[in-house]
Order: sequence, then C-alpha cells, then structure tokens
Amino acid sequence: MTDDLTLKRILFIINPVSGIGKHKVVEGLTDHRLDKTRYIHEIVYTNAAGHATEISRKAAADGVDIVVAVGGDGTVNETAAGLVGTATSMAIVPAGSGNGLARHLKIPMNVKRALEIINRGKILKIDTATINNQLFVNLAGVGFDASVAKKFSEAGTRGFSTYLRITNKSYKQYEPKQYTLIIDGKVFKRRALLISFANSSQFGNNTSIDPAASINDGFIDVCIVGKMPYWKALLYAPLLFLKKFDQTRYVEIIRAKEVVLKRKKGKTIHLDGDPMIMGKELTMRINPLSLNVIVP
Repeated sequence: MTDDLTLKRILFIINPVSGIGKHKVVEGLTDHRLDKTRYIHEIVYTNAAGHATEISRKAAADGVDIVVAVGGDGTVNETAAGLVGTATSMAIVPAGSGNGLARHLKIPMNVKRALEIINRGKILKIDTATINNQLFVNLAGVGFDASVAKKFSEAGTRGFSTYLRITNKSYKQYEPKQYTLIIDGKVFKRRALLISFANSSQFGNNTSIDPAASINDGFIDVCIVGKMPYWKALLYAPLLFLKKFDQTRYVEIIRAKEVVLKRKKGKTIHLDGDPMIMGKELTMRINPLSLNVIVP
C-alpha cells in the first residue's frame, strides 16, 4: 500500500467552456490513466475569467507539485500566471481551438497520450513574458490578429473553421497601422498588418510565422508582418502550415529582450489569443526560464 504522504499532488484545472469540449473525457480518464503509485489528484472547474489564476496561485502556495491546464491557450495563460516563479510545474491537456503552446511543446492533442506525458513527469523550464505587466506564454500581438481574436471571442462558435471564416472576411477591409518600436534601445518605424511577440514557434492550429522561435532562449521574437494583396495572401497561406511563411518578403523578425511599442490609438491587443484593450504605449519584457512545464 502506498503512503499518500509520498505521492506527488496534481490539481487539474478544467475550463468547461473551452473550444472543443474534451473536459468530460479528461474527467473520465484521470482515474484510469494517472499512475496511482506516484500521484494523487484532484479536479476543479473554472467558473469565470481569471479563476484559473486564482486556483493555480493557491495551489502553488499550498505546495501542489503539478497543476494541469485543461483547455485552450487562454486557460494555459491563466494557469501559468499563478505559477510563474514558483516550484510548481504546469502540465497541459489541450482542449482548445488553437492549442499553440501545447503544439510547440509537442504535447499530444489526444487526451490519453497527454496524460501519459504527465505520468513521465519530465520538466522543462521555459521563458514567459509580459506586456504592460500582463503575462503571456506563447504569443501576443497587435493589429490584424488582435482584431480577429476579438471577433473570434464574440463569434458564439469556436474551432478553426470559425477562425478561418473571420480571418478571410476581415482581411480585405483591414488597413495596416503605423507603429514605432524601440527594440532593446534601437528605434524602428514600421507600417504593418500585425506585429506579433512570439515566445514559441506556434501561431495556433499548427501554423507558424516564426518556425525558428525558441521558448527558452531568453528572447522574444518580434514578428512584423506587412499586408499583401488578397490574392497573394490566398496563395501564401499554405506557407503558414509548411513553416515557410517567414521566408517571404512580407515578414521581418527581430529578437528582443525588451520592446516599447507606440501606436496612434489605444486598441485591442491579444495575449495568448485572448483579446483585451490596452493604451497607446505597450512595454514587452521577457522573464527568462520563469515557468516549469511538463513536456514529452
């Protein structure tokens, strides 16, 4: 018989309204798939925006060994926000629409296989970053993708098909904006469709603007994307899946530790796919090796 005091503690945080509804599957499989000789687990559901951060912060303070984010990139973001700088590790069971961080870390989209990764317990320290002190783990951005993120959050349906429909409908009308970037002290002025701050290589749904991005190199990649004609966007879209979009003349990538971005108006940005309103000036800073994550 195993003494409960020798078992590592795992807390599953499940977002019941995440993109593709795997939460019931996860709940049913935890008893059967987790290694009971190593772990004792508990499940809690979120009930509001920000709730996952409260739960994970308390879990870390209570000495829980692993907190599992069951949901999409937004759930991962909230969970990570409570764990940054602590000894508690975050694991991911992907259950969202894009699952960008999980895909970058090669965490299986299959629930059973994702739980097996947790059983192995391999830990990787990764970078996180903030924009105006708001955390992101995978990707943040301004411009077109932030506008799409806002419309996607209001769409009423989830999934890649909804995201694609919104992107396609919005592209023709969206006008590039003028930005001033101060990147590690050097000034850049750019007119751009979007500017993404990439901590990982994944834009979500297995697409990539910056396939060379590393999640533990101490840098964020600033991806500046210009607008191309609509017909060319359709032609180049497959390059996002082929991880070759960065080779086009419409993409400029600059590695950075600190960025100040200035724009004419305070508007929507997105942090790990979740939209929010911020002011005209944004400050991005990297937090090197600040989060423990369970990986394959």
